Amino acid sequence: MKWADLWQLAWRGLTRRPVRTTLTTLGITVAVASMVIFLSLGEGLRQVFTAELGGIGPDVQVSLSGFTQGLAPSPNLPETAVRDISALAPELGIRAVTPVVMTVRGSLDVSQSTVLYGLPAAQGIRAVFPNVDAAQGRVLSAADEGQGVAVLGAKAAENLRLSLGSTLNLNRRNQVKVVGVLAPESGLTDSFIFLPIRTLQRAEGAEGRVSLVAVKLDDPRRARAVADTLAERLSLEASTQSDFLSFVERALRISDAVRFGISLIALIVGGLAVANTVMMGVFERTREFGTLRALGARPSFVRSLVLTESLLLSLLGGAGGLLLGLAGIGVVNLYTQNLAGIDAAALTPRLTLLALAISLLLGLFSGLLPARNASRLQITEALGRV
Repeated sequence: MKWADLWQLAWRGLTRRPVRTTLTTLGITVAVASMVIFLSLGEGLRQVFTAELGGIGPDVQVSLSGFTQGLAPSPNLPETAVRDISALAPELGIRAVTPVVMTVRGSLDVSQSTVLYGLPAAQGIRAVFPNVDAAQGRVLSAADEGQGVAVLGAKAAENLRLSLGSTLNLNRRNQVKVVGVLAPESGLTDSFIFLPIRTLQRAEGAEGRVSLVAVKLDDPRRARAVADTLAERLSLEASTQSDFLSFVERALRISDAVRFGISLIALIVGGLAVANTVMMGVFERTREFGTLRALGARPSFVRSLVLTESLLLSLLGGAGGLLLGLAGIGVVNLYTQNLAGIDAAALTPRLTLLALAISLLLGLFSGLLPARNASRLQITEALGRV
């Protein structure tokens, strides 16, 4: 018998029990969709970090604790490090040295959480983020140093409901006036609030300390060598853009494993549903299988027929899971676009292939036991059952 006939018989076997088949398919669809949505977060964030950080930011970042202690280190690096790095500038081909203070203001409402980014007003925001431009007002200037002014990213202004001329409370004692709102440019800078470094140091009680020092080079290709030299001579942590992206990749892999582990529970439940549906089908069609055997069908054909039904169920559920997952990704991205101006989830080709492969494996393993039982039925026993 041809494979086309086998698939046709399997499809007829499933459509005889439409309610059970539909419910089982829905169970697999939900399981696969949950896995797709969870894992799409890692795929989307990879794309965001690669796109947003690949061409902006410092060539070398110098801090006291490095990336392992957090993406926004506390202001614990003595400001004298700026002078020490500047002294090595002619030797190492350093074009610009920019001290940075970063703090994160959390909130129960995620949309109200902000990143405060302080840097020398004389150097301006473009010292670290060269592509920014003001949509309203202006960017920081040398006269702003130590003054109560701020420039907001587009998404930060929207989330905090602030506009040009608004007052932003840093804490009970410190307020700043919004003098500029940046044009929507990048998911990163859109969510930042930029302040003169002295203003932020004063508000945080961090005078004389910075979070990190951003270093721009004449030749960015020498970033690794310069970072090694700075780390050795100054006894500090010096990292490049590639180091940061590698750190992010490791963190995302760990989170991928956690999310897949959570999804695995739903996948196992879906697999048990497939096994139960196929097993019930085998029990109900004992006489049919006995008749096939009496007409000359081999045990291998009966086994293949049951496995094909199981694979069909899983493929239908996998395809439905991809479609449902794509809709879920759209909802997630709608939320993250409103929150931070980024698409945090993405359905990539490798994630699509993974979802389909897992669906096939789910169908294969779920159908093994029912297929084995069906192929071992004795003709006389099967035909004798009522």
